[in-house]
Parts: sequence; C-alpha cells; structure tokens
Amino acid sequence: MKHIAGIRKEYKLEKLSENEILDDPFKQFHKWWDEALRSEIEEANAMTLATASGDGIPSARIVLLKGFDEKGFVFFTNYESYKGMQLLENPRACLVFFWKELERQVRITGLVQKTSEHESDEYFETRPESSRIGAIASPQSRVITDRKWLEEIEMNLKAQFTAMEIRRPAHWGGYRVKPVNIEFWQGRPNRLHDRIQYTLQEDGSWKIERLAP
Repeated sequence: MKHIAGIRKEYKLEKLSENEILDDPFKQFHKWWDEALRSEIEEANAMTLATASGDGIPSARIVLLKGFDEKGFVFFTNYESYKGMQLLENPRACLVFFWKELERQVRITGLVQKTSEHESDEYFETRPESSRIGAIASPQSRVITDRKWLEEIEMNLKAQFTAMEIRRPAHWGGYRVKPVNIEFWQGRPNRLHDRIQYTLQEDGSWKIERLAP
C-alpha cells in the first residue's frame, strides 16, 4: 500500500501571470469555465460549498453550479437543509472549483441571498420529473427511519402527480453567492503555484494581487 505522505504530483501544464489575466474576475472565470468545458471535464460545475453556523461551526459539501453572471454564482437546494439553516444564521459562503485535469482551482468567497421565486420556479420546471418529485419527497438533512420510508413517500407522490402539475415546493429554491473575493490558482512546478486574487473595493472595482503559494 502506497504511503499517504508519498502521494504527489508535479504541476506543469500552464501558468498564470498578471500580464495575461483579465481585469474582471467574472470574465476570467468565464474564460476558465469555457476551457474546462472544452476539456470535457466530467461535472465541471461540481463545487465545494462551505458554510458556517452563527456560532462558527463549519460544514462543507459538493453542490452543482447552475448559473453565473456579474451578479454572482447560483445553486439550488432545500432551504430547510443543514446548509440552508446555516445560511439563514450566517449568509456567507465559500465556493471551490477544482479542475484537476487543468491543474486549476477557483475559490470564491462572498455574501449569499436567495434567488427570486421566479428564478427558482423557472429552474425547477427544467428539472426531470423524478428530480422534482425527489425535491418534494426528501426532508433533507433530517434523520429518517430507513430508505424504505423514503421510497414509499416517493412512490405515493408519483401516484399523486400523475394527474397534476408538479410545482416547486416553498422550501426549495436557489441561492446566489455574490463574491467579495475570487482567487484563481494554477498549479506550477516545485509547488511554486500561481495565485491571483481579486478583491472587491468600495467603489465596485476589483483590486488584483499575487499571493505567495
């Protein structure tokens, strides 16, 4: 068995310099996002979402990015889940993308608010029927007796919705992370990685700085 301490990889695909990076972090993210899609990375929209409760207890999990623009980065979930409860107490979060095939990482820190009901409805309607039923069936993050209990609820809902439209439940919808800090990380040889950080200023501009690896 290989010793954990001996697992390592030398990063050498690309570099990231202040002379080449775009002056807007959203444009830079879009550039990297397009390159991730062209590289056919499986689930390039998978990201770690880190939250913390009002008393500072952290929690992290993988969620899927469902949209982004200059207003922020959007994902959808159950508002009554553990992450939903933490965001209610402490509306701040950090998102992390790790595209290992490109030896890249993006870390986004920002303030969080719910998307509009219209935006949540619009996305919910695009989901497969089974996913819409699943969103209604699951009391996310709560203790349940067993899987059979959950499957029975799903089966009953499927029978119920054969003759009616599946509408978005009030406890399910979107969140938007509005960045105040975005860091782009490019792996480099000898662990001397490139790290470029954008920090939002009071006048709405972005300050660009290089961080030590």
